Amino acid sequence: MTRRVIIDTDPGLDDAIAILFALECGRFEVLGLTSVAGNIGIDRTTENAGRLLALTGRTDIPVAVGADRPLRRWGIDVIAIHGNDGLKGVALPPSLAAPLPDAVGWIAEKLAAEPAGSIDILALGPLTNIARLVAEHPEAAGNIGRLIVMGGTVHEPGNAGPRSEFNFASDPEAAAIVVRSGIGPTIVPLDVTRKVRASTDYVARLRGTPHGDAAADLLTAYLQDGRQSRPLHDPCVMLLALDSSLFRIETLRIAIDLGDDADAGAIIVRDGGMPAQIALGVDVDRALALLQTGFV
Repeated sequence: MTRRVIIDTDPGLDDAIAILFALECGRFEVLGLTSVAGNIGIDRTTENAGRLLALTGRTDIPVAVGADRPLRRWGIDVIAIHGNDGLKGVALPPSLAAPLPDAVGWIAEKLAAEPAGSIDILALGPLTNIARLVAEHPEAAGNIGRLIVMGGTVHEPGNAGPRSEFNFASDPEAAAIVVRSGIGPTIVPLDVTRKVRASTDYVARLRGTPHGDAAADLLTAYLQDGRQSRPLHDPCVMLLALDSSLFRIETLRIAIDLGDDADAGAIIVRDGGMPAQIALGVDVDRALALLQTGFV
């Protein structure tokens, strides 16, 4: 079954792998990419989204420009991980079309024009655009099929604070709005994404097609810090969208920490929280095998 999806993204190396997989695996109908500031500023995340479409020749898919900053806070600098250009210097062809304005309005129009539940949103970055959709276009937001989000951590330590993960920590208020919205997101946290890792041997196996070579180049740049493997955070969203049996998913009642300390954006599990589906286990071998099928 082909999934009709909008990808909300801040590319970013692992975002780029996730997007290339979605574009080339043949199992998604990607309606558009919407950019958000996160891994790098909005101009660069928007341009990177367009360059990934150019690489795959997808002139039929638009990019729409989204939020240039969090709802109430300043963003988090991760240039050390993704480089000044977000892609650690990996060269991609220039965008073939100018981006559309107003990602939130564009998402709302798409959702309102199609049958309820027929379009999924795959959210790979901070949830600013999705929170604005909920606040400004609640009827359209109610038409989302599945909202699958990379973000947060439950049992694992954080990567932005002791208990906070980068996407949720970048815009805690947005994460809280989405969790409280009643949409019932499926959250893919660090608890599973840290287990699905690309090693140097795995990267080598992706080569052999133009998009596989590009994915290998991006992952090689990701490994330039001397590490033997890197977690594939955002591709896990695509894998769950295609085959949820790869993951052990539990329903937890959660809230989001909105404090001003290093744990802002942390997931709080408590009885009075809103229900969310959260992936807490993963079949790593099957997940990596499925991801590889999109590049060879």
